[in-house]
Amino acid sequence: MSSAELETKLKELKNELFNLRFQHAINQLDNPHKISDVKKDIARVMTVLREKKDA
Repeated sequence: MSSAELETKLKELKNELFNLRFQHAINQLDNPHKISDVKKDIARVMTVLREKKDA
């Protein structure tokens, strides 16, 4: 993926994390483990972006 696509993906994941946290706060989240999965995906995307910028 290009850097622009990764930046877009990062924004989408952060928005999804916000929505999941909101749902969790009002007790509408069925699977709370999804929050940690999205956090890990965010970390993966940020790692790839950092590697691309360093190279």
